[in-house]
Amino acid sequence: MDSDVFFREITDKVLALGAYKAAVMDVSDVSADESFRKLCEQNVCGNYGKNWACPPDAGEIGALMKELRSYKYTLLYQIVGKLEDSFDFEGMMAAAKRHSELVLAVSAYAKTLPLKRCLALGAGGCTVCEKCARKTDEPCRHPDKRIPSLEAYGVNVSKTAEAAGMKYINGQNTVTYFGGVLFDLI
Repeated sequence: MDSDVFFREITDKVLALGAYKAAVMDVSDVSADESFRKLCEQNVCGNYGKNWACPPDAGEIGALMKELRSYKYTLLYQIVGKLEDSFDFEGMMAAAKRHSELVLAVSAYAKTLPLKRCLALGAGGCTVCEKCARKTDEPCRHPDKRIPSLEAYGVNVSKTAEAAGMKYINGQNTVTYFGGVLFDLI
């Protein structure tokens, strides 16, 4: 199969699953920097040390960035949630839930594709389990399904979105979440 046709098919499927936009790009076009781990350490999302797929448990940043660069392609996708105003916390949480469901659906879909290997990445902490076992100091219940965040791998989502032809900010009274799948063709 022609790779361009395959890339069009997978982006169309991700759009059908609920993404606002989706694009396949070379991993070399993904902007990544170790300093993005500092954002995780600031614990803005509340998952630092409380989710097996987040730092510090996600792994050493240098090793994760090396793993990221070992792939050839990235499928980047986004959802955009509409908010009543910039203080619409319920709207933000509804969009986050929708995004989490999309990440799980895209991850499941990617595992059905004829790929040499793939790794799904989301936003914030992994949501495979309703409550991460890390919060109770238990081992991960589903290490084979765990979905780390783009940021845990040092991805500068803003610059990467721009390289993929997507907006990081999609207008007033919106919230945007990104996910991705790293992959190699057979």
